[in-house]
Amino acid sequence: MYVEQIMTKDVVAVTVDTAVPELERLMREKRIRHLPVIKSNGTLAGIVSHRDLQRVAPSPASTLSQGEATYLLAKLLAEEIMHKEVVTCAPTTLVEEAGKLMRRQKVGSLPVVDNGKLVGIVTGMDLVDFFLEITGSYQEDSARIAVHLKDERGRLAELLTAINQLGGSTVSVITTTHPDQAGKRTAIVRFRADDPDQIIKTLHDKEYVLLSEDLPKG
Repeated sequence: MYVEQIMTKDVVAVTVDTAVPELERLMREKRIRHLPVIKSNGTLAGIVSHRDLQRVAPSPASTLSQGEATYLLAKLLAEEIMHKEVVTCAPTTLVEEAGKLMRRQKVGSLPVVDNGKLVGIVTGMDLVDFFLEITGSYQEDSARIAVHLKDERGRLAELLTAINQLGGSTVSVITTTHPDQAGKRTAIVRFRADDPDQIIKTLHDKEYVLLSEDLPKG
């Protein structure tokens, strides 16, 4: 899946001459922590974070009056406090690559740029939503099991076939290995069924090692 499929397309952005009080208002009202800064031609100029606003806010120990502080902040523009070297990605960047880039660069969002123009933004919350979606976590009518398998060809297929033959319909599958458990693999499977409890009991009877099991809510 590509970034363009999960990014926010209706981006809240500001121009380089936007004053700090307006930046603060937008972040507060829109409940966001990053504001891309664009030039008059729509190209990306930089990005302002909530931390940047905290950095320029008057210190509690400041001798400035409230009026003086407000006046000075009103004169301070986005282009003066923004980060100009912005970590970005393209609409066709794989979601996994975007996540690795954010992790590696330690940033909370990635402006999405196409031919220099800002076309979207992807945030850490977008990645969390993506993870919840692909794992089927929003499918509350599904059962979830974690099964310990031998890390051999065909073992996962056997498990999924068994669930299907017992009346289950697979919603999602994730597998992972563990460095301290050579030759083993954990399969996390979500499935729907009229009687998921019976399927789980039958898997136990077939001597599958279930590490966890959760039945549908409700």
